[in-house]
Amino acid sequence: MAAETTTEAGPGTLARELATQGALTSDWVPAFEAVPRDRFVPDSIWPGRAGMNRQDDRILRTESPELWWRAVYTNAPITTQWDDGAYDGPGRGRTPSSSSSMPTMVFSMLDALSVEPGSRVLEIGTGTGWNAALLCHRLGDQNVVTVELDATLAAEARGRLSAAGFAPEIVVGDGAVGYGKQSPYDRIIATASVGAIPSQWIGQGRPGAVIVTPWGPVYGGEAVARLVIDEGGVARGRFIGSSAFMRLRQQRKRLPRTSEFLDTSKWPLDAHRTTTTLSPDAVGDWICMFAIGVQVPDLFCRVDWGNDGSYRLWLFDTGITSWATADYVEGRSEFEVAQAGPRKLWDELEGAYWWWYQQERPGFERFGLTTRGGPTHEVWLDDPASPVPVMRNNQQ
Repeated sequence: MAAETTTEAGPGTLARELATQGALTSDWVPAFEAVPRDRFVPDSIWPGRAGMNRQDDRILRTESPELWWRAVYTNAPITTQWDDGAYDGPGRGRTPSSSSSMPTMVFSMLDALSVEPGSRVLEIGTGTGWNAALLCHRLGDQNVVTVELDATLAAEARGRLSAAGFAPEIVVGDGAVGYGKQSPYDRIIATASVGAIPSQWIGQGRPGAVIVTPWGPVYGGEAVARLVIDEGGVARGRFIGSSAFMRLRQQRKRLPRTSEFLDTSKWPLDAHRTTTTLSPDAVGDWICMFAIGVQVPDLFCRVDWGNDGSYRLWLFDTGITSWATADYVEGRSEFEVAQAGPRKLWDELEGAYWWWYQQERPGFERFGLTTRGGPTHEVWLDDPASPVPVMRNNQQ
């Protein structure tokens, strides 16, 4: 295990925290000890915060070694690249594009993968190489194939893996198509989120193979799915907990601009004005957004912040037919709503919210997913025979 600095943070402290949380199980402890995270984190990082999609300013190992070390051994994600490598200055870029995932998430997903001696694993998203190194230690280099779209990240990860004594097959290519040359695989794990499970992943897995991947709808909310491929090529399983991963590059959300719907300076135009007792603040939790998003699959939102915590929640559909707003003001019990277009998007959101509420506000673990791959999928509650209702053009 790497030597700890004079700060309290270090591998031992992190291992105890992960074990206490149940993320680091006894069968993964040897890999954790043999593959220290600090050997797989670059010198330039942007530390994240547990449970939050937010990054601190850049830390350089050469300038602030103790801060760097503390960030590496804090149970939080670390952004390692912005804007596909186009930004590398102080402060932050526009969009994080690669990271070292939160250790709790890393080991929870590895545990869900349920590897066995000799399991052949396809990893989608090499990133820093840490996850691949942990798999190599557990299963052997010959059983690990990892795919990375970014050639620079792949080269850097190859160097770190080699320095640590590992040599998995590293493929520079499109993770969405997997890597058929080494298929079939017993396990497939993705370190980027998707909104559609690629059919290639399912086709490259053996019957009985396990897929572990973050999945989320357009609207927001995301969870890790653990799916098992059956003899008929159907992948089915439950979500095992909340997540917030960067999107697979090939599936990044490319949503219409607000200006494609209306000139906001002329709001509310001919919108229908009403009020609601459902607070916009009540529908913003991650699980709530997930439940709304799986019921209204073409809905997306934006927020305009005002003063004193007030804000306007904008709703749009990807077909660019309708929009709605709901205005949150702290302390109020009624909130102004405006809706325009053939669909009443706030009404659809309310319907989705109340369905979730009437089911006793289920958490991620009560939801499951069935798919043959691609855009065709079905989200269900408690049992595959109980699909979640889906609204399309205001119809269930």
